Amino acid sequence: MNLKPLSNRIFLEAVEEDKTTKSGIVLPETAEKEKPVKGKIVAAGPGKMNDKGERIAMSVKIGDTVLFKKYGPDEFELDGKKYLVGDEDDILAILE
Repeated sequence: MNLKPLSNRIFLEAVEEDKTTKSGIVLPETAEKEKPVKGKIVAAGPGKMNDKGERIAMSVKIGDTVLFKKYGPDEFELDGKKYLVGDEDDILAILE
């Protein structure tokens, strides 16, 4: 099934973070509770409209790996796979 988000909506696949630091320290799950999460953009809308009726282009594209607010996007399941859906405003940074 193809996803076609509307407006400035984005669909993300969560990217799992390593739970162990480079020095071998295992981080408990509570240590990451309020931190942003990494994800990969799998679908992005065309962007929202401004007051003049002009479309504002999205600053992210499919395939970008991003940091986003942990509690910003909503989680849902489609065809047995978990996704996150949110607004472009939920994205904090693009990872390069």
